[in-house]
Amino acid sequence: MPRRRFFANQQNENARRPAAMSLFNTVRNTIVPVHKEGYPFVAAFFVVSLVLGWIFKPLFWIGMIFTLWCAYFFRDPERVTPQDDDLVISPADGKVSAIQMVTPPAELNLGSEPMLRISVFMNVFNCHVNRAPMRGRIVSINYRSGSFVNAELDKASEDNERNGLVIESQHGQIGVVQIAGLVARRILCWANPNEPVDAGERFGLIRFGSRLDVFLPAGAAPRVSLGQTAVAGETVIAEFASAKGPVISRRS
Repeated sequence: MPRRRFFANQQNENARRPAAMSLFNTVRNTIVPVHKEGYPFVAAFFVVSLVLGWIFKPLFWIGMIFTLWCAYFFRDPERVTPQDDDLVISPADGKVSAIQMVTPPAELNLGSEPMLRISVFMNVFNCHVNRAPMRGRIVSINYRSGSFVNAELDKASEDNERNGLVIESQHGQIGVVQIAGLVARRILCWANPNEPVDAGERFGLIRFGSRLDVFLPAGAAPRVSLGQTAVAGETVIAEFASAKGPVISRRS
C-alpha cells in the first residue's frame, strides 16, 4: 500500500474513533441509573411482559412500555447541590403545591407554633428519590400510619400515611415529612437517628405518587412560588439569609 494511502486511512480511522467515543459518551451520559429499590419491580414488569407475549404477542410490547416506565420511575440521577447552610434545598422533584404557615405534625415534637411549610407534590412521572433539604444531624424519625387520599390535597398532611424526620440544622430544627399518595403504598427511609446528613443527600423514596412537606423555623423566607417545578437536591426553596456571594455546589 502506498505511504500516502496508508496515512490517509490512518487519518480517517483516527477521525472516526473520536466520533464513536463522543457518541458513546453521549449515550452513557443520557442514560440515568435506576435505584436499586426499583430492580425487583423492573424485573417483575419484564417477566409479566414475557408471559403476556407468550399468550398474545402484541401484549408483550404493551408490557415493555410499562417496564420502561417502571425503570423511568425509579431513576436516580446525579444532582448538583448548593453547599450553603443558609439555603433550604428541595427534597423532591415535583410541583410546589403549598407555601403557608401551619402547625407541624405532633409526632415531630416541633412545638405548637405555626411554622413555614413548603410542600412539593410528586406525580407518577417525577423522580421519587428524596433528598435532605439541609445539612445537619437527624434527631428523630417518626412513622405514622394513615389513609391514602390524593397527596396534592391539603388534608393529606394530616390524614395520610407519613414518615417524618427532624433535622438539627444551623438554624434550628426543621421537619421533613414523606407523605404517601393516592396510589403510593410504600414509604422507604434508609436514614437513622443521630446520623449526620448533608444537603442533597439521599435519605428515602416513596413508590408511585406522593408528597414532601418541609417545616422551617422562624427566619426562613420562601424562594419558590406556587406551581413552580422543583428539582430535588438543586432547587432552592427557602433561605435564611440574603445578599450573599457565589455558592459552592457538590455533585451527588
